[in-house]
Amino acid sequence: MARIAGVNIPAQKRVEIALRYIYGIGPQNAKVICKAVGIPAERRVNQLTDDEIFRIREVIDQDYKVEGDLRREVSINIKRLMDLGCYRGLRHRKSLPVRGQRTHTNARTRKGPAKPIAGKKKATKK
Repeated sequence: MARIAGVNIPAQKRVEIALRYIYGIGPQNAKVICKAVGIPAERRVNQLTDDEIFRIREVIDQDYKVEGDLRREVSINIKRLMDLGCYRGLRHRKSLPVRGQRTHTNARTRKGPAKPIAGKKKATKK
């Protein structure tokens, strides 16, 4: 199992897919990294040589912000919005959807499980 950017990437998967296990590398960046290192798309991680793994590590370290650094930057950006008191910051503070989604019926992922309201009756069928 290869270890890149502090993450164990699965050995049986194609390199392009396995790189996506690293936070901050998606499908497009994975293709660009494979092309920069010169690895064919159908190559599996367990078929890589130590030199190829080292080159992948170098490319990621030089050109991409991944894992801890990226998570830290995102959390600092969210904290900045909350400190400014802008609309997006207020939505983050209240744990509501930030990007304009409706909240009347949905947004349960963001708001958590529904809380019963005292005195409100459920609609019954007649």
